[in-house]
Amino acid sequence: MIGKGLTGIRIGYWAVMCLALCAGSAANAEPAATNNCPGHPDAIGTSRTLVVDPRAHPRIGSMQYPETLPLADHEVVLTFDDGPLPRYSNQVLQILADNCVKATFFTIGEQARANPEGVRKLIAAGHSVGTHSQRHPLNFHKMTEAQARQEIEQGIESTRAAMTDPNALAPFFRIPGLLRAPPVEAYLESQGIQTWSTDFLADDWHRISATKVHDLAMKRMEDMGKGILLLHDIQPRTVAALPRILHDMQARGFKIVHVVPATADRPPTPTEPGQWQSHPTSESVPTARWPKLPNFVYAEADMLAAPAASNFDLTEAGLSLALEPPRKRGMPPAKEGLWPQPVAVVASVADVLPVPAPTVFARPEKARAAIQPLPLQMHHYGDNELPPGVTIKTAAAEPRGRRGRHGRMVRHVAHSAPAGVKRHAAHPAGHGKRAVHVASLKKRKI
Repeated sequence: MIGKGLTGIRIGYWAVMCLALCAGSAANAEPAATNNCPGHPDAIGTSRTLVVDPRAHPRIGSMQYPETLPLADHEVVLTFDDGPLPRYSNQVLQILADNCVKATFFTIGEQARANPEGVRKLIAAGHSVGTHSQRHPLNFHKMTEAQARQEIEQGIESTRAAMTDPNALAPFFRIPGLLRAPPVEAYLESQGIQTWSTDFLADDWHRISATKVHDLAMKRMEDMGKGILLLHDIQPRTVAALPRILHDMQARGFKIVHVVPATADRPPTPTEPGQWQSHPTSESVPTARWPKLPNFVYAEADMLAAPAASNFDLTEAGLSLALEPPRKRGMPPAKEGLWPQPVAVVASVADVLPVPAPTVFARPEKARAAIQPLPLQMHHYGDNELPPGVTIKTAAAEPRGRRGRHGRMVRHVAHSAPAGVKRHAAHPAGHGKRAVHVASLKKRKI
């Protein structure tokens, strides 16, 4: 009982000390981070800023390239194309400001010249601004390098002209229609401009409802788990769908990342090469690989004896072949009787059949057996018995036949009425012999 009481006192003492230490640590600790969007406690906000080096990673976007942004699970980068168009772009800017969200905009040169104030609003709000060509042509994949260079440079010049500080332009470029081409990508890389594709779309440039845009964005976001989302700030359906997209992103645990280019004063965010891979190798999911060759150790292996030249003695007089049974190394030769001794086979050139004489295959000219056609009325007579007065012509004496009905060959058989047999009533007496046309017998089918 005393021991149990002392144990209880010790446990209580240490519990009190732990609580005191925890209270002191909490008092000295910094206040917990709150929502980073003042005045909007339910806003999703921007979770972090990712600094990238365009020269180290010139092409990103898993839809077309093997590399994409090094995002963690449930991190999304919002991008908008084709602006600025004041009627809708200003509404998109207000929605993003109400949620404290920073995004990346790819402007068209002609739009920037027509609405320079819209470009300055993007910079003032802290968004990243890249370019999207001068006129948004949908034939970049068919352009020559000179044509593509002109579109890219004019778009950059027009967008910079709209800015108060031209250095605020990010070296980001998205090819119109994502119609990539190697010459275009090579030129952009040579200029230190990063080519952006995307990881998933919301199809908001199609004539679909705002609800459909929201549903597609959320479904593809859930399927990918993270990545770059491509939208358009010139579409009314995008303006209508954006608040719901941001609300559901926060409800489902997604976070928004802002991407900015590296500068001399702002080094790139430290990352690992594998984080940039569009489809990194999973260590938990098995993948098919070529099997490795096993390292076999051959110890005391039996080898067959190499054949000697005498085993293949080929001469004109004959052919001899001697076989020797294989045996293990170090073993004595087999005892006589345990293994049958090979018998030498000797074939002599003289032991051959005689060559057939030419007369064996001699064939007389026009040699043809006589053809003896059967009488037509054999059922009136016995075997080997012919009616009197019937003459059967041989094949040599038989005249050439003719074709009768249905293409059958017709033979001519001359015969007279047998003795004691009256002529048919239809044939009057005194007319003598007459030719009768008889069709040849059909071949019997087996």
